[in-house]
Amino acid sequence: MRIRHKRFAVAAAGVAFLASVAAAQPAAAATSSEAAFYTGANLTGTKTGVDVGAVGQCRNLARSAKSAVNIEAVDIAVYFNADCRVGAPGQGGDLYYVVGSLHTANFPYGAVSYRVRPMGG
Repeated sequence: MRIRHKRFAVAAAGVAFLASVAAAQPAAAATSSEAAFYTGANLTGTKTGVDVGAVGQCRNLARSAKSAVNIEAVDIAVYFNADCRVGAPGQGGDLYYVVGSLHTANFPYGAVSYRVRPMGG
C-alpha cells in the first residue's frame, strides 16, 4: 500500500514539474496548445506551437527544432526529414522520435516535421 502512494506522489510531482517548465518558458509564438517545439536544446530558443487538432496530418516546421514539450493528451511523432519521412537527416532508415503525453525531449538531430497521433497510437 505504501509503494502505491510513493508512485502516485512521484507521478504527481512529475506532472507539476512539467507544467511549471512549460509555464516558465517565454511565449515567442501564440499557441492554443500545451505542446511546442523549440529551436534550442532544453526548451530554449524560439517556440513553435504544435497543431494538436491536426491528428494524422504531417506538418513541416518552419525552423529546425532541437527540443519539445508535450503537455497534451496526444503523442507527437517527430521526423528529421521533411514530409514526415523516417531516417536520419537526408538518409533513409527507420529513425524517428515520439514525444509522449506529459513529456519533454531533446532530439539527436534537428526535427523538421511532425505528426500528431492519438496516445498509444
